Amino acid sequence: MSIEVKNLFKYYGEQAAVCDISFSVKKGEIVGFLGPNGAGKSTTMKIMTGFIPASSGEIHICGMKVDVDNLKTRQIIGYLPENNPLYTEMYVREYLEFVGRIYKIKNLKNRVSEMIQTLGLELEQNKKIGALSKGYRQRVGLAQAIIHDPEVLILDEPTSGLDPNQLVEIRELIKKIGEEKTVILSTHIMQEVEAICDRIVIISKGKIVANDKASILQNETTHQTVYVEFDSKVSKSQLIKIPNIQKVEAVNNAWLIETSADIDLRKEISQFAQKEKWLILTLKIEKKSLEEVFKDLTK
Repeated sequence: MSIEVKNLFKYYGEQAAVCDISFSVKKGEIVGFLGPNGAGKSTTMKIMTGFIPASSGEIHICGMKVDVDNLKTRQIIGYLPENNPLYTEMYVREYLEFVGRIYKIKNLKNRVSEMIQTLGLELEQNKKIGALSKGYRQRVGLAQAIIHDPEVLILDEPTSGLDPNQLVEIRELIKKIGEEKTVILSTHIMQEVEAICDRIVIISKGKIVANDKASILQNETTHQTVYVEFDSKVSKSQLIKIPNIQKVEAVNNAWLIETSADIDLRKEISQFAQKEKWLILTLKIEKKSLEEVFKDLTK
């Protein structure tokens, strides 16, 4: 495994910010690391990168144990922090060359030029970072995270402040990087997770509450919702008589019918419609959105 987190704890005083979490990420996998504000995402990422120590537990990156003094693991990790700290008085090219010298990159000028082209910074390369928009600052942050060609990329809110066109470009870049490297990213944008992540880890109140593919999490639910449309007018008072119904909601000329029972609600609706001599035009199970899954798991 490229990333392996085992029984990780982080305390601030008596408060546990991270409480006994374990998960792993393999090479070539892009994992979304999700959670509400204050759930422990950024704390976990800072421990993974060696910026802060864990209270207990272990993290291994490409087989090497991470700790605050481990320079070897830092050389194989690319990290974009949430607040993207940059030297605002430096010029874009100057800053990337500065970062490259820290990593002792060979053919530095060529590598910097490659990063500038990859991140679409050609017109901004001779500007001071402080004069850039938030979106372009984010691009500079991504450039410094990947300039040394790391094995593992840890991104905290990588698309923050980007416009829709930039979002698409950065997502494609992350997907391309994820084909050969390990990527773990934190974001609040669920469409982003569905677009680029192979798997999702959700943390809430310092604990892992989900670890699976988005499609599986969307199907794992304590209730079932069915969308149904009839060819004639039907009232809520009639539909509520269907066995095992928990909730009925009108949607335009159709209905959303919900049950908490472990049954296929479509069968119940079909049998009831046949009895009432209703013709069904549409009948389908409504898949839970990722936003709904997130809310259910973190409330």
